[in-house]
Amino acid sequence: MHQFSYADIVGDAVSLSRQHEAMAMDRAVELLELAKTKGSKSREAIDAVLYLRRLWSYLIEDLAQPENDLPEALRADLISIGLWIIKEAEQIRRHESENFDGLIEINGIIRAGLA
Repeated sequence: MHQFSYADIVGDAVSLSRQHEAMAMDRAVELLELAKTKGSKSREAIDAVLYLRRLWSYLIEDLAQPENDLPEALRADLISIGLWIIKEAEQIRRHESENFDGLIEINGIIRAGLA
């Protein structure tokens, strides 16, 4: 019978969580790239914006928790980035912007950081 330490189990959980976050970022980038080809007034743009808002709202909430193990400065930076992403997505939703490239780039960078 195998015995696992608490650190092993927690490490596996963190690794799995990062994989899920990376997959969610992959999906965000996919949706944004499709929306970019269809334009800001398309159904694809609405889907991408809604997905981004839900994803980043969840991430910001998680980053704001004291139990989050990331360094406080990094958490604050990621929260700021998330708020910018939500703001940019909202401008696309209101047809005030078509900054899909900026959103694709930033979400891609975050995704790469999760790898």
